[in-house]
Amino acid sequence: MAEAERIIGTPDIPEGAEAEPEHDEGAAAGHVAEEPARPKGKRRIAVLFAVAAFAYLLDLGSKMLVVAKLEHHAPINVIGDWLRFEAIRNAGAAFGIGEAFTVIFTVIAAAVIVVIVRLARKLYSLPWAIALGLLLGGALGNLTDRIFRSPGVFEGAVVDFIAPKGFAVFNLADSAIVCGGILIVLLSFRGLDPDGTVHKG
Repeated sequence: MAEAERIIGTPDIPEGAEAEPEHDEGAAAGHVAEEPARPKGKRRIAVLFAVAAFAYLLDLGSKMLVVAKLEHHAPINVIGDWLRFEAIRNAGAAFGIGEAFTVIFTVIAAAVIVVIVRLARKLYSLPWAIALGLLLGGALGNLTDRIFRSPGVFEGAVVDFIAPKGFAVFNLADSAIVCGGILIVLLSFRGLDPDGTVHKG
């Protein structure tokens, strides 16, 4: 009788095969859940530096053209009185702010560049790559003026030429910095980090 119960209660297993251990579905699910989320895809360093190079070269070319063709000449009206091109040397920050702190602004610009380059190692997000590229290109553009233009190294005046009516005169580097900053604020508000992960605030 005991032998019959043993035969009925035991599933048929081919001779020489071992019974497979039962899987704990809950444990397996828990194991998957514990794995940390990792960013996927290639780093966006190439995009960052491509955007930075484009912004920098566009700013540099526009300033060279302004110095050669517009400086010491009458302003050019682009859209009536609402927008004109007027060559101005600015020793302060963006939009003519703080002309007495040229050296300080130069150091800040250099520090921003270093931070962006270091952050690039953790960069997996395309929007962040574009935003940081704009910041990097703009900072390099104005830093070039600080170093190489008169009156001296680290005290050079930045070339500004875009003059909207009732607003401060600025350049393309300032525009790139502002656009990059706005994009960073929007990305942060949406919870997207530079490494491609999304967090909920």
